[in-house]
Amino acid sequence: MADKNADPELPRGIALAWGVAANPQRGPKREMSVERIVEAAIELADKDGLSAVSMAAVAARLGYTPMSLYRYVTAKDDLILLMQEEATGLPPGEETESGWRAQLEALYHGQVQRYLEHPWVLEIPLSGAPATPNSAAWMDAGLRALADTPLSPEERLAAMLLVTGHARWAGTIIADYERTQRDEGRAPADLARREDALFRELISADAYPHLRAAIDAGVFLDDSDPFAFGLARSLDGLATYIAALADGVREPPHPWVEAQDADVADDRRFREARKAVRDAEKVLRDARRAQRQAAREARERLGRLRGGA
Repeated sequence: MADKNADPELPRGIALAWGVAANPQRGPKREMSVERIVEAAIELADKDGLSAVSMAAVAARLGYTPMSLYRYVTAKDDLILLMQEEATGLPPGEETESGWRAQLEALYHGQVQRYLEHPWVLEIPLSGAPATPNSAAWMDAGLRALADTPLSPEERLAAMLLVTGHARWAGTIIADYERTQRDEGRAPADLARREDALFRELISADAYPHLRAAIDAGVFLDDSDPFAFGLARSLDGLATYIAALADGVREPPHPWVEAQDADVADDRRFREARKAVRDAEKVLRDARRAQRQAAREARERLGRLRGGA
């Protein structure tokens, strides 16, 4: 009978990351190692993306056969995990004197930089927080930054996830733009001008009045950092919440939480109102679609009239 209290066996990839996996009994040469395999795989991914990484491709880069690699890394998923761990690296150094906000901002910028150095990391599907040393170090750094605040442990973790979410989104967008710039040989300003010109051509004030007003104001040519703005406003809200907790005031539950607790969702009137909202949203979508169609037809008629003049 299995011992229910026995420690669970670690997956090999995680065991390798923590350095507690057994080394292979035999290998092709002493020069082969898990570290060399991971390094070669990262070189492939940095050059051609995550899709370029296979056991065969890594083995060829190292001058061995794929079967030789399997003695060290038994599955591609384990190799991807180890690549992610290496690319993640360690967080910025401890600066507890700078306050929680500055520490979280440093973690944000550090994560964005990691994504830009190894954008293929963003291609790895999310399946929970990786239970690896470097990933744990980043989480610990975020919790350490908030250790002296009145936030609960759950709130500190939520605040850390807020920062990592901002970093991942910023890294995704910036990395995509940088890839486009490299592929097309364009400078950032050239790409911005092309994007602005495209929107000016397609977006009319009749169909999209607010977007057109923003375009006319030059939002697509502005070189300020929208991601830094979003992070700053999020941290402003967190600072306000922390200050309220310090004053002994805890924010009341959100109204929808109270509604759920009171089982309002089961109330007939609630269901009817929700259906009415959905119906109204459909009518609004249909009206906007008709408005855009009418605007296109009007532009086409105007073009024909001008062409016949």
